[in-house]
Amino acid sequence: MGAVNAEILKAVAAGALVVYTQDWHPPSTPHFAKDGGIWPVHCVMGTWGAELHPRLVVAGPVVRKGSHGEDGYSGFTMRDPVTGEDRPTELEDLLSARGVEKTVVVGLALDYCVKATALDALRLGHPTSVLLGATAAVNLQPDDGERAVEELRAAGAEVG
Repeated sequence: MGAVNAEILKAVAAGALVVYTQDWHPPSTPHFAKDGGIWPVHCVMGTWGAELHPRLVVAGPVVRKGSHGEDGYSGFTMRDPVTGEDRPTELEDLLSARGVEKTVVVGLALDYCVKATALDALRLGHPTSVLLGATAAVNLQPDDGERAVEELRAAGAEVG
């Protein structure tokens, strides 16, 4: 079992709510380069590429994003590709219903989804930490990960 999985299980055992976010795209979406976006095809709903890692023990709700072609890096919001309008996912409601007081963000990718989720958590009033040892950056541009860390710290996130 990986260290991140062990930490998640420890958090669950301590009563923490662990929520898993998952890209869940249709086969064609403006998010993909083949359809005008910047990303290669990934996480197509119902395929092996959209599955959570098989060794990850999923012990909480899963928030799926992008299933209607939305562009969304944050676990909290998605953007309509036509209107540009942001709309919430169910994540904030899940956290509110459980009285969550602090958000800890891990996963992929530090310079996109992790950063956007942590910034949204801060915007929504949640003290937020990002565990660098449980993230990795895409680095489309050199040092994107380092810039993400700087942005997170400047916004008030605890990063370490």
